[in-house]
Amino acid sequence: MVTLEVGKSGNPGAVLRATDSSPPGFSFTEDGAKKQVGFNPPDNGTSLRVVEFPPLDSATEAKLPAELMMKVVGDHAPARGVPVTHPLMHRTRTVDYAIIISGEIDMMLDDKTIHLKAGDVVVQQATNHAWINHSKEPCRVIFVLMDSKQP
Repeated sequence: MVTLEVGKSGNPGAVLRATDSSPPGFSFTEDGAKKQVGFNPPDNGTSLRVVEFPPLDSATEAKLPAELMMKVVGDHAPARGVPVTHPLMHRTRTVDYAIIISGEIDMMLDDKTIHLKAGDVVVQQATNHAWINHSKEPCRVIFVLMDSKQP
């Protein structure tokens, strides 16, 4: 059983596993689930996490501070990229696999929004995106974030 804790993004989540080298080494004494990582994976590493996105109503969405998620990402954002257009929009210097495991969520991009449901899989590569749950039920997503070079 994994306990989800509210992080800097405001969403409950947990890191399930992390590595800090590429290729990762094997350890039969260290527990990769106990590695302390922030929002971004370690340099040259990975993080496997689960995040629960609660429903977001339009009134709360309108009150979010500008560039909220870009501030959470911090200096790990790629140096190049167009400015974000929504407080939850961000980009990371990572290659990400996202697997929707329950519920529904909208993935906002610069030029469109894609509605995703349980079972859908997304690959992100340092592009602006936001995860917004406009449904009435929480949405859980598994993320694999892999550190990458500057695009």
